[in-house]
Amino acid sequence: MSDVVNNKAHHRYELVIDGHLAATYYKIDDGVITFIHTEVPPELGGQGVGSRLVKGALDQVRADGLKVIAQCPFVKAWIGKHPEFTDLLKS
Repeated sequence: MSDVVNNKAHHRYELVIDGHLAATYYKIDDGVITFIHTEVPPELGGQGVGSRLVKGALDQVRADGLKVIAQCPFVKAWIGKHPEFTDLLKS
């Protein structure tokens, strides 16, 4: 099972499966990470890859002590379904 990697040079968390890259893009400012856009290739659709990607990213965000702005609709919806992550949201 692949791990979610923070590619800081490209400002994205990445998950590579079978040679396909799923990524969620972000910007960080003042201890706040804003998730802008999430991309999962069609080849990986319907396999829970987006969820694994977002959970892996948020686990790292929590470990780094950052707050989250979920500008990306996918990240926002995922957090909405996983209340244990709502404490990360910047109020």
